[in-house]
Amino acid sequence: MKLSSTLYFVVGTLLPIFSPVQAKVSNHSLQQWLYTSDIDEEALALLDRPEIHGVQSLYTWKSLEPQRGQYEFSAIANDLNSTRAKGKNLWVQIQDRSFSVESNPVPNYLHKPIYNNGSVPQCDGDDCGGDFVVSGWAAAQWNPYVRDRFQCLLKALATSFDGAVFGFNLPETSIEVQSNSTDSGYTCKGYYEGTLDNAQYAASVFKKSYAVQYVNFWPCGWANARHYISDSFHFFAEHGVGIGGPDNIPYKQTMENNAYPYMSKYRNEVPINVVAVQEPDLAAINPNTSKPFTKEEFVSFAEKELGSQILFWALSAAWLHQ
Repeated sequence: MKLSSTLYFVVGTLLPIFSPVQAKVSNHSLQQWLYTSDIDEEALALLDRPEIHGVQSLYTWKSLEPQRGQYEFSAIANDLNSTRAKGKNLWVQIQDRSFSVESNPVPNYLHKPIYNNGSVPQCDGDDCGGDFVVSGWAAAQWNPYVRDRFQCLLKALATSFDGAVFGFNLPETSIEVQSNSTDSGYTCKGYYEGTLDNAQYAASVFKKSYAVQYVNFWPCGWANARHYISDSFHFFAEHGVGIGGPDNIPYKQTMENNAYPYMSKYRNEVPINVVAVQEPDLAAINPNTSKPFTKEEFVSFAEKELGSQILFWALSAAWLHQ
């Protein structure tokens, strides 16, 4: 199919018809991509580097569905046009959670009791159990009505962009919420099962683009408690869901106790395995050298230890500016 200027309406949004991409990666080489919350001039300039294959960008649920059933996909369409103009690919991450009190990522129409208010406060501190300080929000995906609306969004995105974007991922599994809140409806099991349901649905509607679930650790599932880690990776392999993670930090014990061994174990059993080096990761110290990890050390760990095929780099990575 040739790229066409023909336009069509998808749930109220006027979008161009994009020709498909070949969403395939090699099991034997690690692709270098960019990671950013906004594809700005800096990101577009870095896409000119020949070793960069594409860019992963973040889009909040609220920005994509400002009103119930009314979807606004122009940001993704514009970013897709911009990256394709560079001969590169776009990867989409949908954010249903935030790490800022000021930013609630779910649409306003969800702020009703039937949706458990749509989202709940979450904590990102070191002692959330003893000192719960609100630092963001997480969508109430354990609520079936919230999940139904989220899956409507996934379906609309797939209708517009399946085969046009290279891949799509859901955010990390770890959250810390106030489970004793009387109106949240939250349970660890409900969150776990809701997350798997969304991942399976994403893989069912994205038939040409990769669909990936990020995993780091599960609430109530630390070190494979309740078999959450092992069972979830088996589930992803069984249902054609790709695997990934938000942090590629070599030898990090918290991750070695959780997702890392299973990313390695299932490397050849899932459609794709991806991982990111985000801003905080760049400052991580190699325990063997007492220095920050080098690009080569990040790459080697992602490729050899985790079995990843794509590594997403924060724009501030020093090697991108050399």
